[in-house]
Amino acid sequence: MQEIKSLAARAASMSARLLFPPACAGCRRLVSQPGALCGACWRGLRFLEQPWCEVMGTPFSHEMGPGMLSADAIAYPPPFDRARAAVAHGGIARRMVHGLKYGDRTDLAPWMARWMIRAGRELLPDADLIVPVPLHRLRFLSRRFNQSAELARAISRLSGVPFSPDVLNRVKPTRQQVGLGLRQREDNVRGAFKVAAEREIEVAGRRILVVDDVYTTGATVSAVAKALRRAKAAHVDVLTFARVLPGDFRPEEDDTI
Repeated sequence: MQEIKSLAARAASMSARLLFPPACAGCRRLVSQPGALCGACWRGLRFLEQPWCEVMGTPFSHEMGPGMLSADAIAYPPPFDRARAAVAHGGIARRMVHGLKYGDRTDLAPWMARWMIRAGRELLPDADLIVPVPLHRLRFLSRRFNQSAELARAISRLSGVPFSPDVLNRVKPTRQQVGLGLRQREDNVRGAFKVAAEREIEVAGRRILVVDDVYTTGATVSAVAKALRRAKAAHVDVLTFARVLPGDFRPEEDDTI
């Protein structure tokens, strides 16, 4: 009986691959397995690697020695403890983010999450709880899903760290960040997030890993970190799929962080 079930499962899998052949996550060309990238798209990704700033996770051009911080981390210490991202934003990475966020490509989330786990290998062993950046309920109703929660759920499933999508609320319907400069983005999300009173016990004294799709200026994840700190979180780290590197930020970028 078990052998028959196994044969049936393989037959079903083969039928699904014939009906819905796997496509490149970047350009939609046919590839060998779901979630894979074709050779051209793979070469277009820039994975973020050490050496990097221990706080911001921004890469250095050469080895600076253990514990080195970037000028931004020294001049403007963030309200979170550490930030890491899997890839530099742009090109194929940007297309994948857009596919997930605007193209209903939730099938990309598990594959993006695997790269995020690699980037967050220092953060995940320390985390007690994974919390996604929430959408306001009105935007959630129009989009029908939260791309950050999809990534966070996949990371939780693969890492075993508990996932709590309802700890944090977006209490202010912020405007889109497109076209806003750094200070405008900070003003836009100030006071936008709050830990629900009945959920504060889940946050107090805990080490929280905040998950989002893109880190652009850090305005949104900083506002999230401040809300978690107000609820007495002991430690707040940030893990994103993509990162707009210093010097690459353009206000017209159509991502929301």
